[in-house]
Amino acid sequence: MGLEGVEPSSFMADFLAGCGGYAVVDGGLATELERHGQDLNDPLWSAKCLISFPQLVRRVHLDYLEAGANVIISASYQATIQGFEAKGLSVEEAETLIKRSVEIACEAREIYLQRCAKGYWDFFDSPKIDRHPVLVAASVGSYGAYLADGSEYSGNYGASMTLETLKEFHRRRLQILASSGADLIAFETIPNKLEAQAYVELLKEENIDIPAWFSFSSTDGTNVVSGDPIIECANIADSCSQVVAVGINCTPPRLIHGLILSIRKVTNKPVIIYPNSGETYNGETKQWEKTRGETEEDFVSYVGKWRDAGACLFGGCCRTTPNTIRAISRVLFDKSS
Repeated sequence: MGLEGVEPSSFMADFLAGCGGYAVVDGGLATELERHGQDLNDPLWSAKCLISFPQLVRRVHLDYLEAGANVIISASYQATIQGFEAKGLSVEEAETLIKRSVEIACEAREIYLQRCAKGYWDFFDSPKIDRHPVLVAASVGSYGAYLADGSEYSGNYGASMTLETLKEFHRRRLQILASSGADLIAFETIPNKLEAQAYVELLKEENIDIPAWFSFSSTDGTNVVSGDPIIECANIADSCSQVVAVGINCTPPRLIHGLILSIRKVTNKPVIIYPNSGETYNGETKQWEKTRGETEEDFVSYVGKWRDAGACLFGGCCRTTPNTIRAISRVLFDKSS
């Protein structure tokens, strides 16, 4: 969206300037797909809908754009060649679906921008609804997300896991996503230092020519879920010139403020945060469980504090909705709020 060919060092600064200083990221994709009746109790999770209901994926992307999102994230988090092969698809079919995840997001953006140009939203009270940049981020989930056994929430891949094994697992998917038409790569819910290092090395080895963000997850506000210190993980991200933002996702909102402060100790790159609703995922039952009863209003009330702590990009992860994103947009851009 007018940022093609921009050096990674200025990519995010230019984008944020075009958004008004801050940007809004979308919210939970699987949450909305389930709300529309999809059963995602499947190793492919939301990527299942790339096969069965791609038009619904596009609709959810569009819902988030209508809510004020400047960044929409593709349905490729759990879309892996290995995962699709386990469903009986060929390698070629799997690669097509991975690329299609980004194409669907790009189609939603095009529909949205066409409607904006035609004044389609004249009757809607939506902040920053027209003339704002929109980026499509290609999601890369962790190795644990492919395993679909909850290990993405622990970062425990076993003592035998190696850097090279992780690199080879991610390599082909990264190649596909980097040439899919996405504006950047979103490495999400990174659970340990080893996988972050694998991503850094892959970006260099494959000469990936679009920027990326690294987003980690935490359950204690100090370390990522594996126990590796967030400061050490952010340092790895900071070392890579292709990484244009560093942050946290799928983490309880109450932990975010301290994590922002820790990240900012080791990097000057923009900080991106998109927490979950505050519920905790049980990897054994594959259900979200209420913990401290945080509400959507509680979530949104944190946004100003996160902004003051130094975050620049704000969105939601699991169990957040277009209403969450609409409220975040109002906090950031509505002068009356």
